[in-house]
Amino acid sequence: MLFNSVSFLIFLPVVFVLYWFVIKNNLKWQNLLLLCASYYFYASWDYRFLFLLIFSTVLDYGTGIMMEKSNTLTKRRFWFWTSVIINLGFLAVFKYYNFFITSFEQALSQLGISINVWTLKVILPVGISFYTFHGLSYVIDIYKDKIKAERNFVDYSLFVSYFPLLVAGPIERATHLLPQIKQKRSFKSDDAIKGIELIVWGFFKKVVIADTLSIIVNQVYTDSEHYGSEALMIGAIGFSFQIYCDFSGYSDIAIGTSKLLGIDLIQNFNFPYLSRNIAEFWRRWHISLSTWFRDYLYIPLGGSKVSKLLSVRNVFIIFLVSGIWHGANWTFLTWGAIHAIFFIPSFLIGSNRKYKEDIVHPNKLLPSFRDIFQIMITFFFVTVAWVFFRAETLTQAFQYISSILFNRAGKSLIISNVDIISYGIIFAVFFGTSFYFLYRKNKLVANHHYIRFVLSLILLILIALFGQFSKQSFIYFQF
Repeated sequence: MLFNSVSFLIFLPVVFVLYWFVIKNNLKWQNLLLLCASYYFYASWDYRFLFLLIFSTVLDYGTGIMMEKSNTLTKRRFWFWTSVIINLGFLAVFKYYNFFITSFEQALSQLGISINVWTLKVILPVGISFYTFHGLSYVIDIYKDKIKAERNFVDYSLFVSYFPLLVAGPIERATHLLPQIKQKRSFKSDDAIKGIELIVWGFFKKVVIADTLSIIVNQVYTDSEHYGSEALMIGAIGFSFQIYCDFSGYSDIAIGTSKLLGIDLIQNFNFPYLSRNIAEFWRRWHISLSTWFRDYLYIPLGGSKVSKLLSVRNVFIIFLVSGIWHGANWTFLTWGAIHAIFFIPSFLIGSNRKYKEDIVHPNKLLPSFRDIFQIMITFFFVTVAWVFFRAETLTQAFQYISSILFNRAGKSLIISNVDIISYGIIFAVFFGTSFYFLYRKNKLVANHHYIRFVLSLILLILIALFGQFSKQSFIYFQF
């Protein structure tokens, strides 16, 4: 079920009414309702893969309890590695088997050795990377004695499969989400209003900005070898904003939906294109994933508390794993490597920890010229990397960048005057609303209810006028 579908617009109000006005304050039945709703939400995509979600849930629930019961370190490690190997095994088979086996075949063919390989004819289960990481973080935290194993199966199952975040995050931790699931919740009108506001904002970013840009981006990337530099630059910048609005739009809808149900999810985006270096970008982009890799991979590898050489190695591992997490393609691996290369200079000189505040220039509405220059340079590097992320193959990515630099005689994009005016309106509202949220968060502008109402009304009008309602899937569903 897609957030941007009629079925979800029926599903959510039904769950909301049953949750708050029929079941009311019975926590046990509220959680059971949310669990059933989550399974229905997932099964509506493809019920055949529901067993994978349930199997992963039962596996981690059981191994968590067995680890806690183990009276020796050997038994504890056995149950821990059982969970890790099986979870990553499923992920490897469904997501990476075909990629690695065909890459191996191609490598041998370069050496003059021909083999026939067997590939799987299955589709990737939606959300498998997300719910696998939910379970892994839970098992790892128990193994490290950070949390106790959850005995209530319904509560744990809801933690893994909670429908607002099930298929595209944010990636939650048991330390944050499970206590909220187990705690009695009461309806708060202010939270509900904030939730609706976030949902409207997320829909605007998805169906107005991202899906409108996708028309141009797809057109350019599909025929990139024939377009000129100007069109290709528009396509590259367009994808930078498309993927941000698509993914952050999903996160906004997820967080807003959860607020309607009285549960807070972690922030997943924090205005990443205002970053002044790559390190700051990764503190603002897909926060739940970058912090997951930091806590469960980078720090266990030694982080920055080892020699410089090993620290650089750890940085490369993190970015390469982040790349391959997104998809089984050399383009994603290259995308991760590019970010590592951009990150290393600031890491070596120690400026990677420099920018940690929410707003670019605290207590000021406008950043300095130096900040603006750094933001533009960082956005340039991020956009170059996005070309590899979006391209189908490495060959296409290199050809795309080469054409930007040298193909000035290619064809141009044809955009009507009406479309130019439309784009001008929606982007003016997008940037204006983004900065309003940023300044409101940092208490530099007023937070009046009537301002929020008028803004949401404007967004709804623009959704009705310019929204693309062709049920385009969210980009991160494929990961």
